[in-house]
Amino acid sequence: MKLNLDFLGIATSVACAIHCALLPLFLSSLPIFGINIIENIYFENMMVVIAFIVGVLALRHGKQKHHHSLMPIVVFSVGILLLFAKIVWRDWQNWFLFPAVSLIVTAHLLNFGFCRIHNHAHADDCNH
Repeated sequence: MKLNLDFLGIATSVACAIHCALLPLFLSSLPIFGINIIENIYFENMMVVIAFIVGVLALRHGKQKHHHSLMPIVVFSVGILLLFAKIVWRDWQNWFLFPAVSLIVTAHLLNFGFCRIHNHAHADDCNH
C-alpha cells in the first residue's frame, strides 16, 4: 500500500481547521475541570509543523518526480505563511485561518491533479 502524501496533507490541514474552529464550541467546559486544550499553543504549533513537513515532502516529490510545476509550491507557501501569521498575530487568527487552510488544501489538490495528469512526464531537467 502506497502512502499518498497529498491526501495526508489535506487531512492534516482539515484536522487543524476542525481543531481551531470547532473544538472551542464542544470543549469550552474543560477549564472547569482544570483542562485547557482549547488555546494550547504547543498543540497549534505542532499542527503547523506537521502540516509544513507533510506539505514539503508531498510537493517536493510531486515537482521532482512528476509535473515540474512550481504552482503548488507557491500556493502552499502562501498558506503556510498565513498559518505562521496566525501564530504570531493571535488577535487576527480567525482572519488568517480560513485562507491559510484553503490555500494549503488547494496546493495539495493541485499537486495531486498535476501528478495524475503528467504521470512521470519527464522534462530535460529530470535527474531520475
